[in-house]
Amino acid sequence: MAAAVFYTGWDLLGARGLKPERRIDSTTLFDLVKLAFGVVAGAGALVALVVAYRRQRVDEDGALREATRLHTERFTTAVSQLGDDFAAVRLGGVHALAGLADDAPTRALRQTCIDVLCAYLRLPYTAETDLPADDTTARHTYRALREVRHTVIRLIRDHPRLEPEHPHSWQGHDFDFTNVAFDGGDLSETVFSGGAVDFVRATFSGSAVDFSGAAFSGGTVDFIQTTGSAPSGLVPPSGSPLPSGLYLPSTWYMAGS
Repeated sequence: MAAAVFYTGWDLLGARGLKPERRIDSTTLFDLVKLAFGVVAGAGALVALVVAYRRQRVDEDGALREATRLHTERFTTAVSQLGDDFAAVRLGGVHALAGLADDAPTRALRQTCIDVLCAYLRLPYTAETDLPADDTTARHTYRALREVRHTVIRLIRDHPRLEPEHPHSWQGHDFDFTNVAFDGGDLSETVFSGGAVDFVRATFSGSAVDFSGAAFSGGTVDFIQTTGSAPSGLVPPSGSPLPSGLYLPSTWYMAGS
């Protein structure tokens, strides 16, 4: 390498076209030495930069693996809480999952937390009107579980309201409410922007569910094949077109015309 540096410097200094001399003068030799040291120093700096970059990548990958491991441990605990017999424990699991979604190290892990919250709403659910009139215990259990479900809906409402730049915004994620029974819940001013939101074959108890001020843009929100009366604030006024990406049953849209 030293020989290559020497001859390169020799060429750069224009020494090749000079007449052969027995000795190199001190000035030329000094310039060659400076050039050699400069090339060696530059090569060393480049090597150090590459090493530092690789070390940073290794550190980042290690930090991501550790964050993912901790996330998985917390996720397992939160999901187990959702299956507990006590509504209070389920509430804890719901809030834990929402917190995990906020702190998720990757977008995919956040989507997984959202998927589980939506899956909880898709679990079999008995309406209060279907309960025995004289079964007080069953009604108390129903109301406790209903509170858990409405908490899930509220958390899903609150996060897409945040600006896309907010670290805890859920805008652009997918929400699967297929076959969900909505006997209430406030989804007002929710921003459905990007992603796919699926209400196919969901059941609505009319005005008990509020979509007032909800915004739809850049994604698909599908209410096709839903049953029940239209939620409050969802159907636009007579003569107003549907927002792009919003699909409603014709019966709802015609009823609002």
